[in-house]
Amino acid sequence: MNDTAPLVLVVDDDRLVLATLCAGLRQAGIEVLEADNGDEAILLARRHKPQLAILDMRMQGKSGMDVARYLAANTRTGFMFLSAFNDTDTISEANRLGALGYLVKPLDVKQIVPAVHAALAQTAERAPPPATGLAARGPRDEQVAVGILMERLRLDYDRAQDALRNQARIEGASVEALATSMVEAANRLNSIPR
Repeated sequence: MNDTAPLVLVVDDDRLVLATLCAGLRQAGIEVLEADNGDEAILLARRHKPQLAILDMRMQGKSGMDVARYLAANTRTGFMFLSAFNDTDTISEANRLGALGYLVKPLDVKQIVPAVHAALAQTAERAPPPATGLAARGPRDEQVAVGILMERLRLDYDRAQDALRNQARIEGASVEALATSMVEAANRLNSIPR
């Protein structure tokens, strides 16, 4: 496995969804582990310690919720959910478990990659700092901010990047400073108990 690429575990019992999502993430330079059931997901998480797991919420056997409970109690792996359901109760349960994101099927990989990068950034911020000190923020925050805009405003990557640059120009700020403030604001919002 590539030591510099983030490692993401993708779990879905729909093989077509699993193959599509894994292929899209690999094209984006993300190292992927894949599982089509909860038991296999837990074994892979124990063995490989991915930074992030993307879990189908409803599967036969162990559900994505079951896997999330295991990850939250036993690992440092962050997780986000995939679901065809977008109801308030399901989203509340995902938030209660500490999900870093909630993706609704059908999936558009171009929209998902920035959300995955944003979740990876959140897991990195929760991890202890490296021995050499904290890494510089700049470009990573810009990518996360673009992901936030894509998710909130339903923009594609290029339009979200343009929106970030235009807003920085309007505010008379650098793109890096605006991105950092957006990421910090999103992290504050995500830390509020629900």
